[in-house]
Amino acid sequence: MTTVLLVDDQNLLRAGLRAILENADDISVVAEAADGREALARGREHRPDIFLMDLRMPVMDGIRATRAIRADPVLGRTPVLVLTTFDDQDDVTEALAAGADGYLLKDIDADDLRRAVRRAAAGEPQVAPEIVRRMMERVAALPTRRTTEAALAGLTDREVEILAHVGRGMTNEEIGRALFLSRETARTYVSRLMTKLAARDRAQLVVLAHRAGLVD
Repeated sequence: MTTVLLVDDQNLLRAGLRAILENADDISVVAEAADGREALARGREHRPDIFLMDLRMPVMDGIRATRAIRADPVLGRTPVLVLTTFDDQDDVTEALAAGADGYLLKDIDADDLRRAVRRAAAGEPQVAPEIVRRMMERVAALPTRRTTEAALAGLTDREVEILAHVGRGMTNEEIGRALFLSRETARTYVSRLMTKLAARDRAQLVVLAHRAGLVD
């Protein structure tokens, strides 16, 4: 039996997801939570096999909750499967960098959702095919490693440092705290990096940081 903890701030949606999941004999929803903070408390209480996590929630969003789960000594190894209506590439990158084991969209077919929950609980990463396709298209449009290294040569030491933090999935606020900068200053640096490296979005900066060897 695969046990699931549902995390979503919409009561009606949680009820629908529960009905879909428990239509299978081998899946049981052991608890629900309306935000990330509640999810942590319920998780420690029920020890689910997997968290099914929304991203946009009050109090504590899904990305912060995923980071907290990964840092928790009790829940740290519990898979987190993100299920959201949003497919923004920054959201995808930040969720996966935070430690999510998969990223699905809420228009997923019921059978596919149950299958994804089973596989994610078994340790198999699950990402919606359309998201994989879009990320591959963006990666394919990136410059080569040689071109990337040449572009990095034109960056200041501080810009390289910022790029490395972006590559680790850190938000502007987190970068600011790490480097003793304001969030606005960090955002300015990130915007400047996108211009200098001809990156269309933050997800491309993440890939560039990895490609350049700035992130292990």
